Amino acid sequence: MWKTHDRKAQTVKELRDSMLTKFKKKYIGNWEFYRRYLLLAIPMILQNAITNLVSFLDNIMVGQLGTEQMSGVAIVNQLIFVYNLAIFGAVSAASIFGAQYFGKGNHKGHMYSFRFKLYATLLVTGGAILLFLTKGSALISLYLTDTVGNGATDVALKYGQEYLAIMMVGLIPFAVNQSYATNIKETGQTFIPMLASFVAVGTNALLDYLMIFGIGPFPKMGVQGAALATVIARYIEALIVIIWAHMHRAKNRYLEGAYTGFGIPFAELKAILVKGFPLMMNEVMWAAGMTTVTQCYSVRGLDVVAGLNIASTITNLFNIVYIQLGACISIVVGQYLGAGQLEEAKDADNKMIVFSVFCCVIMALIMLLVGGFFPSIYNTSEEIKTLATSFIAVSAIIMPFCSFSHASYFTLRSGGKTLVTFLFDSVFTWIIVVPIAFLLAHYTGLGIVSVYFLVQATELIKVVIGYCMVRSNVWVVKIV
Repeated sequence: MWKTHDRKAQTVKELRDSMLTKFKKKYIGNWEFYRRYLLLAIPMILQNAITNLVSFLDNIMVGQLGTEQMSGVAIVNQLIFVYNLAIFGAVSAASIFGAQYFGKGNHKGHMYSFRFKLYATLLVTGGAILLFLTKGSALISLYLTDTVGNGATDVALKYGQEYLAIMMVGLIPFAVNQSYATNIKETGQTFIPMLASFVAVGTNALLDYLMIFGIGPFPKMGVQGAALATVIARYIEALIVIIWAHMHRAKNRYLEGAYTGFGIPFAELKAILVKGFPLMMNEVMWAAGMTTVTQCYSVRGLDVVAGLNIASTITNLFNIVYIQLGACISIVVGQYLGAGQLEEAKDADNKMIVFSVFCCVIMALIMLLVGGFFPSIYNTSEEIKTLATSFIAVSAIIMPFCSFSHASYFTLRSGGKTLVTFLFDSVFTWIIVVPIAFLLAHYTGLGIVSVYFLVQATELIKVVIGYCMVRSNVWVVKIV
């Protein structure tokens, strides 16, 4: 009897050990794997961390001017967020080919993808400038609901218009910089874009302080000073990246012949458009969906707009971890796929997804512990500070789930499954997230924090969909 019991216990132990070994083999990498991953990811994380930190400081400084100033700037930044995502979509359309072209050693193909990025980003920028010039005030007004009747929304509109007028000047250097920086990153060189960003954000932070408050010889410009500081920083960042790229042609072979002609072979153009158009549309429609969700929240009053602005600024500081880890998945997996190493691509993807989620569980815990400190820095009402703290807590709870769905998105994208990512991201946002936000905000008596939580919780549905899509291996294809 005891021997039978011992044998069963031994069998259970062996089974457990076997399952643990299989789990480690499939989902846990060795030091060399994580070293390669982190060498790629850390510069990108640091770059975005510094950028978001300066945005945070910028937000605090503008917040010292008053709730109306902060809200006007926040609304314009929400609109520019849609433009930024449109630019990211334009460069990403070609980047899914760029990473694989580089992995294959096809520098000419990589050049054509770079040329496409320049054309697409400048076209998007021209359209954005035209829209802001003709409809800017109307777009800002969509987010201003006067629930108190004290005229605060009119003041916020005025400051928003002033801020937008200057910010438009910085759109072109941002577009060109993204074209260069993404191609540089596709070659595995993430340090220079990071360095350029560091210089730019340092300049931005310094000029923010000098121009917003009028320190020394600088006039006190308020929100206009914040906008001008950002524009100057964007030009500096673009110049650093462009000059470095052209001075190091051996490392950036995609620049060979980039400006000796204007055309893109029909086959390459067709491939980018067929695979990339859903991606471009996805970024625009997803961003538009998110701004629509914010607009739904804004019907609850200017305090909600201000609270969301503070919360999103803080949340962005923490979200960069899973956002950039996801972007690295696209680069690493794309290179493996381009080289025809399909099994290596699957293995790397499994390990990177698990690592990303693990990192974000840690970040979420930190965010829950310290998130309430940040709103107290702002010069605003206690009601707005309380709202912001609650929004931050909700975002922290949802963050690990966002990490998984984001990693799933980039996995699918690395294999050129852009139509699938379009359905996964944009269609989901407009079919599920936007209607829920609209109905809850407009037609229920739920508090805004409860509305925010329920809308954010829709991410759990994306996690299930993402898991099924990644597990199906539909993305494991070589497209160049």
